[in-house]
Amino acid sequence: MKFVVTTLLLLFSIYTLSAPAKVYTAGGEKFQFEILVQQKDVVWGFDFLNNDQMIFTERSGALRILNLKSKSMIEVKNAPQVWANGQGGLLDVRVHPTDKSKIYLSYSEPVKDEATTALGFGTLKENSLSGFKKIFSGYESNDNNIHFGSRIEFDGLGNILLTMGDRNERKLAQDLNYHNGKILRLKEDGNIPADNPFVKNKDVKPEIWSYGHRNPQGLVRNAKTGELWSAEMGPKGGDELNLIVPGKNYGWPVITYGREYYGPKIGKESSAGMEQPITYWVPSISPSALTIYTGNVFPKWNGNIFIGTLSGMHLRRLKMDGPRVVEQEEMLKDFDLRIRNVRTGPEGALYISTDDGKIARLTSVK
Repeated sequence: MKFVVTTLLLLFSIYTLSAPAKVYTAGGEKFQFEILVQQKDVVWGFDFLNNDQMIFTERSGALRILNLKSKSMIEVKNAPQVWANGQGGLLDVRVHPTDKSKIYLSYSEPVKDEATTALGFGTLKENSLSGFKKIFSGYESNDNNIHFGSRIEFDGLGNILLTMGDRNERKLAQDLNYHNGKILRLKEDGNIPADNPFVKNKDVKPEIWSYGHRNPQGLVRNAKTGELWSAEMGPKGGDELNLIVPGKNYGWPVITYGREYYGPKIGKESSAGMEQPITYWVPSISPSALTIYTGNVFPKWNGNIFIGTLSGMHLRRLKMDGPRVVEQEEMLKDFDLRIRNVRTGPEGALYISTDDGKIARLTSVK
C-alpha cells in the first residue's frame, strides 16, 4: 500500500511539473502568472537595481534584494528604524534613476510613542545601506496607525515626490500648515524646489504640491507626457484616480463619493475650486499602487494604467484616451490577492507584490 501511495505521489509531482502553465488573456495580450518568492510579511514596495535584481521592503522593517533569475535573496543591513504598527513600517523603496546605488525609502518614523511619515536615502554598498540620511519628516506625528501614504516618485527634473495620508485626521487634509493628506515635492537632497506652488507663502508648508487627499498609496509619472497620476483610498466607496496638478485641492473630506463606514454621507460630491477625480469606484476597491505600462513585452498594453487593489483583490487595467478612462478590466481575480504594489520591470514584464508576501510577475505568451 505504501508503495502504491508513493508511486501515485511521484506521478502527480511529475505531472504537475510537466503540465503547461495556465494562459490568461487581458486587453488583447496573452500572459502567464509566475510567483517568484513567498515571504511571511507584507511586501510593501519594490524597485529594480538592474535587469536581474529587485530591491524590496517588508513592512516589519526588512530590506532585501531578490535575484530574479536564481530567486535567491540577501538582506540589506542598516535600514532605518521603523514604527511597525498597523499600517506603519518600512514602506516604499525607489532606486535613483541614474545613480543606482542611491536608495530612497519611505517609512513610519517613531517619534516617542507616536509616528509620522518620513523619507530618506542611503548608498547601497556591499549589501548594506551606508550613510542613511533622513530628508523629510511629516508634521505632525500622532499615535494613529493608519494612512501613512508613502509612495515615492521621481519627477525627471531632479526632484522627488512623496504621498502622505491624512493619518486619520481628515480635517488636516485641507490645512496647509500640516503635511497630512498631501502630495509633497522636494529636491532629491531634501531641500525645497523654488518652483513649488506655495513656496512664497510663509503660512503654507513649502513642500506641498497638492492637497485634499485621504490616503494616496499610488503615484506614477508618465515619462512621455510628464503627467503625474495618483490613486487614493476613499472610505466606504469613493476611491479615486486623480491627475495631479500642482497647487490644486482634491477635496477630501469636503467632497467625496464615499461614505462613513456606518453609512452616512461625509461631504458633498462637488464644490467650486476642488478637483474632480478622473474616475472613482463605489464600492471600494482600495487602490494601493499604480504603474503606466511602457514596455515592449505587451505592446497592446502600452499606455495602460495598472492598479493594484487590496479589498478588490485584483489587478485593474485601465485603457486611457488622453485623460479619459475608456475601458476597465479586472485581472488575476482567481488568485484572491491583496495586491500592494505593481511596477513595470526593466525587461518589460509586469511585477506585483502582495500583502501575504508574494512577489510575482506577468510574462508574455506568444
